[in-house]
Amino acid sequence: MEFPFPVVVCDVGGTNCRVAVKMHPEAPTETIAMLKTGDFEGLGEAVAFASTTAGLVPKSVIACGAGPVEGRQLKLTNAPWIIDGPAIAARLGLVQGLLLNDFEAQALSLPALQPEWVLQIGPALVQEKGPRAILGPGTGLGIGCLIETGGRYVALASEACHIGFAPETEEEARFWPYLERAHGRITTESVLSGIGIERVHGARMAAVGRTIASETPAQITAMALVNRMSDEAETLAAYWRLVARFAGDIAITFKATGGVTLAGGILPRITDLLDPVSFRQSFEAKAPVEALAQRIPTRLVTHGESVLDGMSAIATFPEGYALDYDRLAWR
Repeated sequence: MEFPFPVVVCDVGGTNCRVAVKMHPEAPTETIAMLKTGDFEGLGEAVAFASTTAGLVPKSVIACGAGPVEGRQLKLTNAPWIIDGPAIAARLGLVQGLLLNDFEAQALSLPALQPEWVLQIGPALVQEKGPRAILGPGTGLGIGCLIETGGRYVALASEACHIGFAPETEEEARFWPYLERAHGRITTESVLSGIGIERVHGARMAAVGRTIASETPAQITAMALVNRMSDEAETLAAYWRLVARFAGDIAITFKATGGVTLAGGILPRITDLLDPVSFRQSFEAKAPVEALAQRIPTRLVTHGESVLDGMSAIATFPEGYALDYDRLAWR
């Protein structure tokens, strides 16, 4: 499999579409556009706009999107786009293309992470060999895992964002009945995605009999950063504990002795409200297998473009990744 250069790489979410280009194998990955998904009818239109603006003609596109991949198509979970790889290739005159689930791409990007792009959470634990999990909230909630076999990387995509989520602590039990449901359910995504911050805050206030004006996640975060003793700050502390608890669930699900990495658009914005000790306590509370969780290091990606670099690495060295190119490639 070959991806002729220039290669355009795209990270498509329910809200944002980030576009970058790698001009040749030795070139750096350069961001050329930060677009709003809702401003375009589809990925083909977005790539055409970004490429024209940057004055380049791509020969290949590698894209990831927030939704399940079915062959060469992907339907965004939180936006109306249906991404059809072969149709985009025909429209743009591409030689080749590839479509991945967003957290499948995040998992495949783990080997490309640079030390300065991550923030360690908790003690400096030794990274063992074994599966490496990655998860993170944005418009939705993504989960993936990376394993290595036969000298090649294999990514495992997941839709664990749609599993049910139940209260575990006394604090959670008090406000859980007041949580707004999504599609009639309380799921990991409904609680931990960006809108989940608003849901958790509203539920916490309702549990103590308080009626509050509607606050967006951005407003809640801004207030929490200004006043660390505010209700909003306590909500963000509770939210971080929920993220840690779910991260621990994913860690033991995959037996991710290679570590758990947090990514996505939400968490880097609220790192000032992260308590590493509290995070690790929630992450490790996995009786009767707490000893496993205690061995697993945790970290947060602070470089928002890392997945674009990861997809560029696939273009440069496609044989290093155990992808079913015959089934997935656009040409």
